[in-house]
Amino acid sequence: MAEERINGAPAAEGPAPSQNFIHEFIAEDIAPGGRCAGMQVHTRFPPEPNGYLHIGHCKALIIDFGSAEKFGGICNLRMDDTNPAKEDTEFVEAIQEDIHWLGFDWGDRFFYGSDYFDKTYELAVGLIKKGLAYVCELTPEQFKEYRGDVNTPARSPWRDRPIEESLDLFQRMKNGEFPEGKYTLRAKIDLASGNFNMRDPVLYRIRYIEHHRQGTKWCIFPMYDFAHPIQDALEGITHSLCSLEYEDHRPLYDWVINNTDVPSKPRQIEFARLGINYTVMSKRKLRKLVEEHYVSGWDDPRMPTLCGLRRRGYTPASIRNFCDRIGVAKNPSTVEYGFLEHCLREDLNEHAQRAMAVLRPIKLTITNYPEGESELVEVENNPNDPAAGTRPVSFSKHLYIEQEDFLETPVPKYKRLYPTGPECRLKGAYLIKCTGCVKDEAGNVVEVLAEYDPESRGGNPADGRKVKGATIHWVDAATAVDAQVRLYDNLFADEAPDAGDKNFLDCLNSNSLEVLDGCKLEASLAQAQAPAQYQFLRLGYFCVDSKDSKPGALVFNRAVSLKDGFKPGKE
Repeated sequence: MAEERINGAPAAEGPAPSQNFIHEFIAEDIAPGGRCAGMQVHTRFPPEPNGYLHIGHCKALIIDFGSAEKFGGICNLRMDDTNPAKEDTEFVEAIQEDIHWLGFDWGDRFFYGSDYFDKTYELAVGLIKKGLAYVCELTPEQFKEYRGDVNTPARSPWRDRPIEESLDLFQRMKNGEFPEGKYTLRAKIDLASGNFNMRDPVLYRIRYIEHHRQGTKWCIFPMYDFAHPIQDALEGITHSLCSLEYEDHRPLYDWVINNTDVPSKPRQIEFARLGINYTVMSKRKLRKLVEEHYVSGWDDPRMPTLCGLRRRGYTPASIRNFCDRIGVAKNPSTVEYGFLEHCLREDLNEHAQRAMAVLRPIKLTITNYPEGESELVEVENNPNDPAAGTRPVSFSKHLYIEQEDFLETPVPKYKRLYPTGPECRLKGAYLIKCTGCVKDEAGNVVEVLAEYDPESRGGNPADGRKVKGATIHWVDAATAVDAQVRLYDNLFADEAPDAGDKNFLDCLNSNSLEVLDGCKLEASLAQAQAPAQYQFLRLGYFCVDSKDSKPGALVFNRAVSLKDGFKPGKE
């Protein structure tokens, strides 16, 4: 199916969002006369615990839990742990934490796919007894050879193996009498089917590997296509919502439901996966990034994992809003990463407290301000929320400002500090005018000199004169708090690192992280703790790092810049 390119998404105040086709299907099913009439909508979210949830999983999660929520139903959380190769309790706990962080809950309906191993085995035996499954001896290589093509049916010399013989061999497979690859259990469906998933698919294979919960009890494991519909049916799921790659597997899903003795008949509905540019969402590739130390871990703020996004400063509201606004589609699409950032800005602009921070400091001395004196000036906490009030910020003769707020020789249209330049406002304090600078022996500017107007407290001159210069943020040198600030950018420089035959590692952005030490923050941030979020005036939105920040050694991460180049709804 061709991929649709999406350069934008509807703005909140734009046209009404398109209909959610999944919700339309569910509404039809629960209506009088529908297949689920009189039943409670029951969905499930079934992640495999072999890695951390990422933003792509988040879309599925919100569809599963959100659809149940919309129709007054319930949603199960089920760990799809039928493949023990890379599954671990670490991932189970992380998945639970992420779901709760997003604001969803599964109540007492937490399950493991492995809880159903005994029942799944029993149902497989039932298929053999019905003549609908058989033990096959084809090796993986032979299986590929015998699979046929669009014009040639598949073959299996074991398809007509007597039922009793298959029952015996399947029991012995379970007992561990054969090596891996010796036998499989295959469904007997249709070797000539145009849907290759229906050409006698494998239901069970032999694997000698310890399971994270079952230990060594089992050495045969069901394939996902067999186990999943059974698990859905046993849990009473009404709607099994899954990504589009399972559309061709739906006939097999229905075949399993219809031919095993399960208590219910769920409906599978598929939707397109979420694709975002400048990232990868393959668990295999994300694991490679972690294991080969291209990133600091699964929660690295450059990762698309929910724990990484959370550490970077993303909010549950911004992610849920993002997923809601991109909608539910049948066709694959790629959404701009800029739209995810746009949703975060919208949220933080309304809710984040403002603060002053200087990331690349240079000293500013107000030469006519009394030495040794200080005062408190009031600065608003959030201009979008008058109820948030103001806070006192200390002011004195010696301040820190950003290096870029001074130029000895100005460029055209530069409206900040330079000798003979215009008056500028110090945020919430006074008007100042640059009078010069101090240089070190190497000729580097180490101090900016200025004079202030004592009659301009609050930034408004007593005579009402017009101020032509910029408003500059600052930090009092006497009370400044030192911090490390980490500036994050896209992990990949290529907008499509997964496309074609690219090696995604060749697409990494060498400038995805800049670490700044010796940053100066206003005193009110001295005790800041994660997950506190702030707008650093004129700089962007930042959060306290949840792992490395400590009292006396603060670390802040830039969540997103202030500038928003994304235009919702653009074509």
